Amino acid sequence: MKELKVGIIGFGKVGTGTASILMNQRELLKKRTGIDFILKKVADRDIKRKREITLPEGVLVEDPWEVIRDPEIDVVVELIGGINPAKEFIMEALKNGKNVVTANKALLAGEGNELFALAKEKGLQLGFEASVGGGIPIIKVMREGLVANKILAIYGIINGTTNYILTKMTNEGIDFQDALREAQNLGYAEADSTLDIEGIDSAHKITILASLAYGIPLSFSKVYCEGITKITAEDIAFAKEFGYKIKLLAIAKILNGEIEIRVHPTMIPDDYLIAKVDGVYNAIYVEGDSVGSTLYYGRGAGSMPTGSAVVADIVDIAKKVHSFPLDLSEKISIKLIEEIESMYYFRFTALDRPGVLSKISGVFGEHNISIASVIQKGRSKAGAVPLVILTHKAREKDVLQAVEKIDKLPVVAAKSVFIRVEGQEL
Repeated sequence: MKELKVGIIGFGKVGTGTASILMNQRELLKKRTGIDFILKKVADRDIKRKREITLPEGVLVEDPWEVIRDPEIDVVVELIGGINPAKEFIMEALKNGKNVVTANKALLAGEGNELFALAKEKGLQLGFEASVGGGIPIIKVMREGLVANKILAIYGIINGTTNYILTKMTNEGIDFQDALREAQNLGYAEADSTLDIEGIDSAHKITILASLAYGIPLSFSKVYCEGITKITAEDIAFAKEFGYKIKLLAIAKILNGEIEIRVHPTMIPDDYLIAKVDGVYNAIYVEGDSVGSTLYYGRGAGSMPTGSAVVADIVDIAKKVHSFPLDLSEKISIKLIEEIESMYYFRFTALDRPGVLSKISGVFGEHNISIASVIQKGRSKAGAVPLVILTHKAREKDVLQAVEKIDKLPVVAAKSVFIRVEGQEL
């Protein structure tokens, strides 16, 4: 029977899950693939910490170079995260003729072009299924299942922490800080959750998906990124009145030969399937020109789901499923956020006086923004009321100019809020 020996660098949550699957499912993998997957070494700087699994004697080592330079190891799995030394480890493993698997979305989004080029030069595989969507096999879907399709659009809820926070805010009417605190107490959010709540983690992932969809170089620096820290319970309540939910969406789409790649809070109709994805779950909607609409749902993180994706890559490498190189050579321009078109939700804090709506709508008219619907609530103690407007499609550049002008009106008492809206034109 063919053998394939695996070395893992990083024995944290995902490393533990990957090692556990390789050991516990060894006989199942033999039966299904005809290959014996042997866990040869696991490197971690803390080899004394107790973990949920016990490795065979001699497998756990401190020095990652023991994994990279072991001539018997066929596949190196990088699971330490971050840019360096992870990049150095992967580069050296490839130079040593070893295939590599990684879950490192930040590294791939920022430095992946160099890594994929080296893998192609060496005729090796760089597997990255676990970098997006945890246990959801979205990379395989994009590279294989939808290979005959031109991808028209991708909409993803691809960060479980932010989805949990927004779900709590929607279902219980609590504010952002309370929902974040609960997520941290339950272990769904880190003590420093900046990468999640500011949308950076989602931006890393949509960078990878957009490159797969459109064949463009990985372009993280060109992705517009906006987090959920400014979303209020009030905006969530108004969205509900209009029949919408607010989700942090990662969006990639191609229109008229230009690509949009962006991450931001988005209002979507509450009867859409993706709007019903709650808690820590992820979902990725992909629209292909031949297949139409497809949706992929599951756990986007965690030891075992992500470990499952890592092992799937190891199996594919052993079976040479991904023997073709990844082509990221397309020269398609990425649209600036100012040039996108969207529907918009606005919330103005306006003085309760006659003619206020006409003043605001007048500014909208000057900037080619058409109003679709309006909600105005009762007077507040401060003498100002929320005035909520939904628009038809408008250009972001016009929206930014209109908001700047409206915020200077004497009848507007606070900085205006706007959220982009996706779905059918109202």
